[in-house]
This record gives sequence, C-alpha cells and structure tokens, in this order.
Amino acid sequence: MNSILIKNASQVLTLAGPARARTGPEMSNLGILHDASILISEGRIAQVGFLEELALPDAHTLETIDAQGCSVMPAFIDAHTHPVFAGDRMDEFEMRIRGRTYREISEAGGGILSSVRRTRQATDDELLHQARKFSRWFLCGGTTTIEAKSGYGLSVKEEIRALRLIHRLNHEGPLEWVPTLLAAHVLPEEFRDRRNDYVRTIIEKLLPGVAREGLAEYADVFCEEGAFNLAETRMLLLAARSVGLKIRIHTNQFSNSGGAELAAELSARTADHLDHLDEAGIVTLRDARVVPVLLPASIYHLGRTEFPPARKMIDGGLAVVLATDFNPGTAPTTSMPMVLSLACTQMRMTPAEAVSASTINAAYALDRGDRLGSIEAGKQADLIILSCPDYRQMIYHFGIPFVRTVLKRGRPYAAIP
Repeated sequence: MNSILIKNASQVLTLAGPARARTGPEMSNLGILHDASILISEGRIAQVGFLEELALPDAHTLETIDAQGCSVMPAFIDAHTHPVFAGDRMDEFEMRIRGRTYREISEAGGGILSSVRRTRQATDDELLHQARKFSRWFLCGGTTTIEAKSGYGLSVKEEIRALRLIHRLNHEGPLEWVPTLLAAHVLPEEFRDRRNDYVRTIIEKLLPGVAREGLAEYADVFCEEGAFNLAETRMLLLAARSVGLKIRIHTNQFSNSGGAELAAELSARTADHLDHLDEAGIVTLRDARVVPVLLPASIYHLGRTEFPPARKMIDGGLAVVLATDFNPGTAPTTSMPMVLSLACTQMRMTPAEAVSASTINAAYALDRGDRLGSIEAGKQADLIILSCPDYRQMIYHFGIPFVRTVLKRGRPYAAIP
C-alpha cells in the first residue's frame, strides 16, 4: 500500500489528548490544527502537522489528496445500532403520524415483534443484501465503525445466525462491525406467557453457545416496561458476564425505571437511551464510570420532545457518547451528522462536544480508543474529509452531504451511497 498525504486542510481535528474518554471541558478541546497535513502509511497515521515539517517518502510511492478548503476529522464511530433485520416499518411510521402510540402498535403485534417475524422468514442472502446496503449508507455519512446488535431473531438459532452474519460482514469490510448479543430485546411471541422460560433459554443455551464460538464482545438487555424488568435484567447481565461478555444496558427510554442504578451496580460498560435521568442518576453513573450513550434520533423519529439531559451529564462529569440507534422502527437513519445536529439543537451540546461524543468517546465506549477516535501517530487511519473549511458547517447546515471522502484503514472511499 502506497503512502497517502492529505495536505493543506483548512482544519484538522486531531482530538489529541489523554488516552481515555473525555469529560467536562475536555470535550470542547478538539486539538484543531489549521492549514495542516496528514501522512498515512500502511493504513495508519504516520505524521500530523504542517506540510513543511513532515518527513515525506519518495514521490513515486506517495498518493496525494489536496484538502484545501476542507476540514478533516476522525471518522464517526456509531456505538449503538441494530443493523441486521428484514423489511421495514414504514406502515407503523404512518400509524404514529395518525395518532397511534408506540406502545399501542407494539401491543397490537407491531413494533419489534413485526421485525422479528420478517427477519426469521428471510434467508441469509436477503439479510446480507440489506445489511450491505446499510453498510454503504453508514460509510457515505462518514461512519467507519459500528456497534452491531442482534435482537430480531429472539431464539437460540436466530440470534446465533444474526451474530454469524455480523461476523461475515465484518470480515468483508470496509465497515467495521462490533458484535453485541441483544437476545433480551423483548419477549418473543412463543414465550409470551412463559417469561421465565425465555430468560432461562438465554442463560442456559444461548449465552454458552455465543461464548463458545466467540460470536459477541458484549451482551445487552432492554430494561424497560414491556421488555425486561430489573430482576430479569440483573440475572441476564450477570450470566453474560460469567461467560466472559462485557455488558451494556438499554434503559430509562420511556421512564426512570431504575436501570441506570442497575448499570452502575453491575459496572456496565454503557447505559443507553437515558431519556429520563435525574441528577442523582447522573452522579451514580459518574461514580461507577458507566458511559451514557444518547440516541436523539429515536426521540425525533417518534415525535417526542423530551431529550436526555446531556448538558447536565457533561457538566456532571460523564463521558457522553452519541449514536444513531439505527433500527427499522424508531430510528431508521445511519446519519451521524444528523445526530450531531439534534444533539446541538435539542440537547444544548456544543458542536465540539458533539464531535468528541461521536469519535473519541465512542471509541473508548467500544474499547477501541487505543486505535480509533483521534488523528494521532500510530492510530488507524479512519478519517473523513468534509467539503467545508469549518467542521461546524456540517452541523449548522443540517441535512447537507458534506462528507467528501471517507478513509478506512487508510483506504479512500468516495461518499456515494
């Protein structure tokens, strides 16, 4: 692989700093260099600085990208997605517009269970075809790494199938997939009146098989009314941890359910959603070093107005992360720029804080901060070139496709879906 020189960028957002997630005022420090260049070698960042200061290789081994008038930043890392499913839920989208609530639709057999039915009926090839399309969508929006959950199979066979497909997609590239088991999404229809049996099935059959094959890094549970209660969630997460999986939790999406306190008690890696969280919960998460992953696109798509208290979280010392929650029902978007715009307008995060939350903090939330999330020598060259001289334009002019070029492991891809 030839070396690549990205030269003359109006801004390079290095996010250089401590080797950990950023909190408080640190989230506003993007380490911006002006009129700077980046040398990439063997898929990694070799040097960052002013062009005249770089030690360049021979010209015949150097590919040059002129970034004059552009800003360059680390590629987005989407730390919460549900990308393996069949079909869509556009009919439910219209039902909500006409006044039906998310809960009413779910209780009538729609919602997650409607995606489960379609996904179980789909072939591997059909699921792969759709997931590859989504992969292109992520890349064209500047995302090069995603946390990818199962959760639309809800049986031992189907959940393992989904995780195997995620592994196959990860090996295909260029998008990097981080696998998470979400068998505890909701109760499958066949276990509607046998809750305990389904929990035991996950614990006794599914978790050992997933661990034996090395199919997932994380396990997740949807802890919410209509999904799994606190006692079930505790049992499931402890069982997941006992087989070597790191744990995450969906919680406090529709109510202050106590899930944040459970995440702290169990030292979960992340607590996701947190639309309803009081100041005591913020302190509890901070003291336990649990990372909050906020998902404003799901609130937007459901037509709700109560967003997570991101401003209080940042001021309270939490290492906030932003993600899309890409899924067929409540957040059918892969656009991290849109998420950043929502974070700024609806949660009062600054543009700099939003960038930190979707790059370096997301990298550490997925235990990849040692190689992703910032533009520093030795790190993997996952970058995006924006066709604007100031990165804030990407957020200010929401909905405009500013991502010009995406680099994954130093290889350039045009931002074409």
